[in-house]
Formats: sequence, C-alpha cells, structure tokens
Amino acid sequence: MRSPTLSHMSLPEHPDAARFGPFGGNLANMPPHYEDSMSKAGSADKVGAPDLEKTATLEEGEAKFKKLGWKRLTICLIVEAIALGALSVPAAFAAVGMVAGVILSVGIGILAIYTSYVVGQVKIKFPHVEHYSDAVGLMFGRVGMEIVGAMFTLHLILLSASHTLTGTIAWIRIVDDPTVCALVWSVISAILLFLLAIPPTFAEFAILGYIDFASIIGAIGITIIATGIQSSDAPGGLSAVEWSAWPPADITFQSAFLAVTNIVFAYSFAICQFSFMAELHTPKDYVKSIWALGIIEIIIYTVTGALIYAFVGTDVASPALLSGSHIVTRVAFGVALPVIFISGSINATVVGRYLIGRFFKNSPIRYTNTKQGWIVWIFVLVAQIVLAWVIAEAIPFFSDLLGITSALFISGFSFYFPALFWFLLIKEGKWNASKKNIALSALNALCFVIGLTILGCGTYASVKDIVDSYASGSVRSPFTCSQEAYA
Repeated sequence: MRSPTLSHMSLPEHPDAARFGPFGGNLANMPPHYEDSMSKAGSADKVGAPDLEKTATLEEGEAKFKKLGWKRLTICLIVEAIALGALSVPAAFAAVGMVAGVILSVGIGILAIYTSYVVGQVKIKFPHVEHYSDAVGLMFGRVGMEIVGAMFTLHLILLSASHTLTGTIAWIRIVDDPTVCALVWSVISAILLFLLAIPPTFAEFAILGYIDFASIIGAIGITIIATGIQSSDAPGGLSAVEWSAWPPADITFQSAFLAVTNIVFAYSFAICQFSFMAELHTPKDYVKSIWALGIIEIIIYTVTGALIYAFVGTDVASPALLSGSHIVTRVAFGVALPVIFISGSINATVVGRYLIGRFFKNSPIRYTNTKQGWIVWIFVLVAQIVLAWVIAEAIPFFSDLLGITSALFISGFSFYFPALFWFLLIKEGKWNASKKNIALSALNALCFVIGLTILGCGTYASVKDIVDSYASGSVRSPFTCSQEAYA
C-alpha cells in the first residue's frame, strides 16, 4: 500500500533538519538522548577504555541493530499485541452483545491499522525518531518528549507487572497444589520474564515470537474446542446456550465501556512500533507488517469472541480459559505459558532499549556487544523486572490500576497522538486543500475524538470498578501467600 502523502515528501538530510515543531518546540534545545550530559563520560570512555573502541565501534553496533525484516517485525508486533488479552474478548462480547461485539472488533481493528500506518509515515519522514517520545517531541518539544517518555516507560513496566501476575495465576492453576505459597510462583514468573528479555535486538527476539504465536493459537484453539464440546454435551446442546445478538437489558455504562476498552487495548500495538522500526533494515516495508498483523488480529479476536461467547453464553469468564473444565483449564494454561512470558518480556526489552539509547547515545555500550554493554543491559532488565514484580504484588487492585493507566496512555498512543501526527507532521497543505485531505482530516479527527473518549470514559469506568471491588471485598492483600486471592 503506497502512502497517499509520501510521494511529495523529502527526507531531512540530517536529524537536525526537523528542529522546530508546529507548536514552537525547539529540538535544538532538547537533549533526546542526554548527549550534552554524557559528553564528558564519552571522553572518559576514550581515555579509560581504549580496548572498547578497538573491539566495538558505533558502526559495528549500528549494523547489529539493523537486521530486522518485515516478517520479523510482524512477529514482534504480534508478540506485543496478541497475548491472553485475546481471551478477554468473549467476555466483552457478552457485555455488549454479538452484533456490537463483532462491529467493535472489526471497526477498531481497521482504525488500529490506519493509526499504525500514520506512525510508520512519521518514522519514514523523520528517520532519527527511535521511540514514541521522540515523535511527540517533534510536535511539543522537550516537555512533550519527557512526559510521553515517562508514560511510555511506566505503561510498559506495568504491562510486565501484569504478565508477572498472569504467570502466577497460570502456575497456580497448572500445578494445583494449595500448599505452595503464591509468592513462590510470582518470583518464578518474574525470573522467567527476565531471562526471556535478555536478547537485546528485536531480530533475535523475533525467534521467540514464533513460539509465542504458536502458544496463543494453541491456547485459543483448546478453549474453543473444549467449550464447544462442553456445550454440545450439556442438556439441550448448543441451542440451550444463553447468548444474545443485542446488549443485555440490564447493561450499565460502566460494564459497556469496560468491554469496549478491553477490545481497544487488544489492538494497542502502536506504542512499540517506533522502537521496532528503529531496527528495520528496509523501513518502507513496515506497511506489509501492519497489514499482516491487523488482519491476523481482526480474525483472531472476532472468531474467538464470537465462538466462545456462542458456546459458553453470558457466563463466559475472563480470560475465557477459565470457562472450560478443571482439566481443560490446566491444559490451556500450560499451553499458554510461552505467550504469557514471551509477550511480557518484550515490554522489558523495549524499555531497556529506550533507556540505554537515551543515556548512552554515542557510546558502544548501547549496542550490548561489549562486557560493559552487557553489564548495563542486564542491570537495566533486572531493575525493571524487580520494580514490575513489586508493583504487581504491592498494589491490591493492580488489575484495575492497569485499566486506568491503559485508558490514560493507550488512548493517546493508539488514537489521538497518531491523529496529531497526521495533522501536524504529515499533512501537506490545508485540511480542505483537496478531497483527499478532507477525507483524511475527517478520519483523523474521528481517531482523535475516539482517543479522548477512551481517555475520559475508560478512566471513569476503571476507577468505578476499583470502588466496586473494594465495596464487595474482592480486593486481595499485598504480598499474600494465599492462592485463593488469585482466583
């Protein structure tokens, strides 16, 4: 697919060519990689570590981190986007009805493909952009870059924490031994996340991605087949299952919007796209990746949501793995272990690349092909995973907290920031200069409004959910050994 706006664009000859954002952000005064603060350290490196320069040049490191092709980019995006969240879609269908569920799944998927396309256009036009915060810095200067960098880092660390928690639940279900302290499984989950995050390049990480994809397809397949057989064998068969094409009569705004946000978050892969594309050896090939990913996601989410909802009905659990029998749940969680930990670890890898890229911009350390580089890389990963583990265990309402941060951050990364990218960085001429500009202006305005709606309503629904959880006494204690708290 050829970009409608790229044909008349010229790339800046040097990163400094794009100094000024439309809102007056002077990129000359913003240190996206703290180069000024590291200049003295760079001089010290030259004096104190001559062997480092001999064995690891910046050119060699750059070559190492430019080996990602579009197929492996697709795999990295799949790892980031498709995890056990796919098995929360059936519960979303149950909340809003089959028709609305299918429309939301397909419609949001198409919008996600488009906003991801815009993100790629920004990377093509401004090749020096390496992470999401760099792109926002083009519009809003250093302040915008720092704020979004903090959002980016915090959200990905919270996602790692979420996978630590999911891993704990999986081990509890699989092993089925109530005498084991739940914290043991939590620590094991954190260690696995750390080990799987060690590959420093996304080209290397993509190898794990094939296992990840097979794992989620296997878990989904087992759940669909098992629930289908279960329903067929029940009295009355499939015709006795209670499901509806339309929303239930007692639907509330809170439950409806939580269902919508669950589907929205399932398509939230744009947050890491800049980071992945920084290693792409042929950047224009990104279009193949986002189309492949988008189509795969739409098919998986729509089929999974519709079939499991039709087989289980309004009582479908979230994740749907829990809707099968005891044995089926144990088997499905066992098959899902790779996707739980691989999809969780890629978040730590992305944050690690972001932090090291900022603080070691002009040092071979950033390429992790020296002893010093590996020490720094391991330290950054350990610090992240420990922080993620503490957050997951210390905050009793962590799952709901993740819902709040997703509403606050994913609404921007997936919708209103890409819309602003188009209006402020990509659009050529006035919004009404041509029919194409008018159509694209309307589409991006829609994305912007959707993003703000998710920001406001999603945050409200998540906060209300926390209040209700405390009122019902369903909030677990921090750092608890009780396995029942994770049920």
